[in-house]
Amino acid sequence: MDIGFLVFGLAGLLTLVCFMPPLAGRLKLPYSVLLALVGCLLGIGVHLHGWAPPVLGDLLDTIEHFEISSETFLMVFLPVLLFETALSMNVRRLIDDIGPILMMAIVAVVVCTLVVGFAVDAVSSYGLIVCLLLGAIVATTDPAAVVGIFREVGAPKRLTTLVEGESLFNDAASIALYSVLLAALGGSGELSVGAVFNDFIFHFVGGGLAGFLMGRLACALFAWLRGFPTAEITLTLTLAYLSFFISEHYLGVSGVVATVIAGLVVGSTGRTRMSPTTFEFLSSAWGQFGFWANSLIFLFAAMLIPKLMAEADWQELLLVLVVFAATLAARAIVVFGLLPLLRVARIGAEVSNPYKSVMWWGGLRGAVSLALALAVTEQSSVPEQARQFVAVATTGFVLMTLMINGVSLRPLIRMLGLNQLSPVERTIRNQVLAAALEDLQGRTEEIAKVDHVNPEARDRIRAVFDASLTSVHDGQVGQMTLDQRVAVGLSIVARREEEMFFDILKAQIVDWRLAEGLLARAERLEDAVRAGGLAGFEAGIVADVRYSRLFRMALRTHYMFGFQGWLARELGKRFASLLTKRSVARDLMKFAREQVAPLLGEEAADRIIAAHQRRLDLIENALQALTLQYPSYSLWLQESHLGRVARELERRRYRDMLEQFLISGEVYADLMAQLKARWQHIDKHPPLDIELGSAELVKRVPLFEGLSQDSLRAICRLLKPRLALPDQHILTEGRHGQEMCIVASGAVVVHLPDHTTIELGSGEFFGELALLGEEQLVPDVTSLGYSKLLMLSARDFHALLARDEHLRERIQTVAKQRMRAIEVWKQYSQAAAAAAASTASEDSAPA
Repeated sequence: MDIGFLVFGLAGLLTLVCFMPPLAGRLKLPYSVLLALVGCLLGIGVHLHGWAPPVLGDLLDTIEHFEISSETFLMVFLPVLLFETALSMNVRRLIDDIGPILMMAIVAVVVCTLVVGFAVDAVSSYGLIVCLLLGAIVATTDPAAVVGIFREVGAPKRLTTLVEGESLFNDAASIALYSVLLAALGGSGELSVGAVFNDFIFHFVGGGLAGFLMGRLACALFAWLRGFPTAEITLTLTLAYLSFFISEHYLGVSGVVATVIAGLVVGSTGRTRMSPTTFEFLSSAWGQFGFWANSLIFLFAAMLIPKLMAEADWQELLLVLVVFAATLAARAIVVFGLLPLLRVARIGAEVSNPYKSVMWWGGLRGAVSLALALAVTEQSSVPEQARQFVAVATTGFVLMTLMINGVSLRPLIRMLGLNQLSPVERTIRNQVLAAALEDLQGRTEEIAKVDHVNPEARDRIRAVFDASLTSVHDGQVGQMTLDQRVAVGLSIVARREEEMFFDILKAQIVDWRLAEGLLARAERLEDAVRAGGLAGFEAGIVADVRYSRLFRMALRTHYMFGFQGWLARELGKRFASLLTKRSVARDLMKFAREQVAPLLGEEAADRIIAAHQRRLDLIENALQALTLQYPSYSLWLQESHLGRVARELERRRYRDMLEQFLISGEVYADLMAQLKARWQHIDKHPPLDIELGSAELVKRVPLFEGLSQDSLRAICRLLKPRLALPDQHILTEGRHGQEMCIVASGAVVVHLPDHTTIELGSGEFFGELALLGEEQLVPDVTSLGYSKLLMLSARDFHALLARDEHLRERIQTVAKQRMRAIEVWKQYSQAAAAAAASTASEDSAPA
């Protein structure tokens, strides 16, 4: 086809598509249903266009000669649709419902394939493999029509997540089964259950791994493209196609799964890796790509319907009814029979019956099923009769789901009340509306006075506000319990915290590595609030100040191999993270007082602020321990944080002046260049020196004063430096008698059996009594802060004492003093116990 006419035909179809959304809204039809109808009419019209004027006739003739193959659907449009859906998914919400989603995406595909296959085979003569192939083709669902309806009627977000999550993965399951069954049909005609299972697992898991690696690679490349939004968005577009094509043609795994996982990775991780302005444009750009792909794939697929249905007979149409009934039965088995088992097994949250009803009836099919049916018609190895049957049955079934399920889905959602707000949501809505209307009414009155608006016009506008306020004042926050208000308020503040961290990233106050961790922890805290309210928040803030998994791994590596660099980086990240959290926690308390209190009441706001004050105290304690040990690094962090804030305020000031035409573009560019030069020093990130070199630490220990340089060098080779964290147990019963510990810096506390404590500071040591065979009690020793210790194993301890008489005398002197103290302590404890027993016996004696 001439390239000019190809462009002409595509432009004509896109022009037609432009008018479909408003027309679907006026006709009260789902957008996908209208596209299918228009596509069918086009499929008929392209063969009957002799009456049309030249331009329209040429357009219809061009569309008629489009070479639409199954690969056009699967290679051109499907990657964009999958990536766009995955990109917009909330990964944490997806993980919350991963059990039901995988049940609907994988198990439901298998069940549908089996039920449809055996049901159609029982009433036809096409053979079991052909019928199973048909079942695999019709098992894939199309989310576009369903999600569009959900958005129109305001269905709950969780329902949308369940349906979109199902559609993301069931395409892969369906195509994997389709490929195995098609190979069996075109080959020996025999089917191996083991081969199907192994092939499916390989395709699914392999595609997921490939997509994850390519998604992470793309996120790493965003750092090179930072500041060039068009390049970053283009990279996401190429990722959608490359992940699909490379997985399918080079790795031999599922391209569908690879594209989906790559989209999920970019959607969850790319937010912090891209430049701040890019992510704001990314959703809009991919919304446009998805609209084009969804509209064109539906139009092209629907245009094939007249051709595929042209030779259908009554027997095949009756079999379409069998397929329709079998798919509904199969979906009912999964939704109403298998999904509840997940709740029994405590896998995922419970799915309510109204949700199940919509999921059951909302299993619409679309372009992917038609594309797979078209692919069957292109297979010369498949018998002609089987090709005709699969094409007719699939096409008829897709039309039935769109025209019956699609048209009736909106009334079903309304009948079940899923488009209505919950009582708590309605109360919050009324409170927000009342506060907003009262504020706007006052502002409107001021504007009317300033502009000298006619009193009659002013009264009419006032009447609108008064009528609206009267309608919402009846149901206010008083209808909610205090616990409900606190839980709602904590959720509001948690969502605000996540956005504040993202705003901090956009302002370049923190880098993307730190922001990634902050956002992840904020999301986990929001999940804790959503699941447990105030109790969940209390548990969440304790977990929030704990050491990360990477920190613990770095600490373990330090203990085992002596590596310090990784631990220093993790300690620096914790330092910066706590500092940022402290700043945000203070702002959140202010937000709760100013914004949440007017909505939920002062009492609820007081509890929310008190909870956040407890969180702030935990952060302060953790930060203070670091600041005391590393004061220079703390000073630099505070300087860097304040400097980044000042830089953003200056940048924002110049941007506002440019938008108000106070300065020209040239002046703005010069100011920004000066700003960059002025503040470039704050972007330098010096590493945290944790000062754990043996030689440096040994010099601080009074125990080793006066020793020769040769002795000091020998001691340094034996001692292993270790960083102890606040409240970390250093010497416990399990490690008793294995090593002696020297406090080079910091302090530790020894917990005796009677709950008394002894603090040991810099230069002091412990554990030597057990090594000398003298100690008769097992104390528990914990670190008071970040303490730098020197560990000496039992074998090296005895070797060192045997080699250095002066050091042996010092340690034995301290050991004798401690043994004497232990004897005194034991005598005192025995006397106190005897006195307590005597007093108890006297109290129990009869009067």
